[in-house]
Amino acid sequence: MSDKIILASKSKVRKDILDKNNIKNIVEPSNVDEEIVKLALIKENATPEIISKNLAELKANKVSTKIHDQIVLGADSVIDLDGELISKPESREEAMNILRKLNGKSHFLISSVCISKNGSMVWNYTDKATLIMKNFSDLELEKYLSKISDENLYAYNVYQIEGEGRSLFSSIEGDENTIMGLPIKKIKEYLNLQK
Repeated sequence: MSDKIILASKSKVRKDILDKNNIKNIVEPSNVDEEIVKLALIKENATPEIISKNLAELKANKVSTKIHDQIVLGADSVIDLDGELISKPESREEAMNILRKLNGKSHFLISSVCISKNGSMVWNYTDKATLIMKNFSDLELEKYLSKISDENLYAYNVYQIEGEGRSLFSSIEGDENTIMGLPIKKIKEYLNLQK
């Protein structure tokens, strides 16, 4: 077995978290069509947590069927607002609508990770953080959005907790790495057990 893990994600933030924690990794995006999977699971009344778990597993399994005898890490993060799944925006207008929905409310940020080998899941973990957004006027939300580049907006959802987004919240409960998309403590615990 290689001492590197395969990261089945294009996420720069996830790669950065692995790098900062001295976990050698190679990026091999899964290119799973997330929207089709989400729509199918929503039709089956799956909760946001189940959707997040399924997507993380699907990404890891897809890449691990192509790369044998390697540990593949898949991950997915979703916003759960009173049971409603909030996905990444595909336009600035959609981003504004998401911010309006979250405005002044409490929501969960759910991050799931899955480790697969030879096409099958060998370990998974899901963590949840609770965030309460302050109340903002539309003008304040527009001003906030204007500070976020398109690249960051479409890659990491409407807030980046590690940057500008922290100012949106009156309360953040949970692991910051979970909020950024990778509950690294549990991943490290699992990887250390495998050594």
